[in-house]
Amino acid sequence: MSNKDDRREHRNRVLKGATIITSITNSETTCTIRNQHAAGAELKVPVEARVPAEFLLYVPVDGIAYRSVMRWRKNDRVGVQFTGTEAKPRLHYG
Repeated sequence: MSNKDDRREHRNRVLKGATIITSITNSETTCTIRNQHAAGAELKVPVEARVPAEFLLYVPVDGIAYRSVMRWRKNDRVGVQFTGTEAKPRLHYG
């Protein structure tokens, strides 16, 4: 079994709505989590969306905001690493 196959086993395919929240401008970008694991996730974002290097990823169904660092981007896909969690952000109205 190759490492790629091994990695895929630990990554749960999901389709969760989420919001990228940037504290600098208090802006929000809606996105979809395509797969998620304990250390990070792959997001689908609008191609034209600006995604900062660090942001909060608020996931309403989890009730958690993940502190996230962007690791890679290709078109409408973004790979993020989670660096911690926070409660639901105060600036999020959803």
